[in-house]
Amino acid sequence: MIKHLGGAVISTGFDVPVEPLRRAAHFTGDSGSIAEARDFAAHFVDQLRTEWCARMDERFCDDVMLVVSELTTNADRHSNGPYILELEGSDTSVTVAVYDSSDALPMRFPKDPRRIGRHGLEIVHALAAEVTAERIPVGKRVRAVLGVDTG
Repeated sequence: MIKHLGGAVISTGFDVPVEPLRRAAHFTGDSGSIAEARDFAAHFVDQLRTEWCARMDERFCDDVMLVVSELTTNADRHSNGPYILELEGSDTSVTVAVYDSSDALPMRFPKDPRRIGRHGLEIVHALAAEVTAERIPVGKRVRAVLGVDTG
């Protein structure tokens, strides 16, 4: 038997796979867009914790917020238009994907503590289990998958 509670699907006796929570939002790139993206992500993580019963500590939630900040900041700075933030999560992982209009793939620079700036992708790689960047017909998609440590 499966019960539906406010959008969440909760197994009540059978081993039934649950669809991940998915949300997407469009941002204009205007002033305040990155903060709006962080608010959107915070609400998403809160939904995962409350409705999907995902056990995520504060550090993991902070990591998701940092990845959202870095990827949306890159889209904001390096594309010529709006961008889309897409989030997908379950009790085992959260995927952050950002679509923008630039087809220039991001560059990951070698670690250099003396370098000022350009550490964003380095940070994302340090936090995520998987990071991909690919060209799509309207620009590019940068995607980071963070695994939930169920410890």
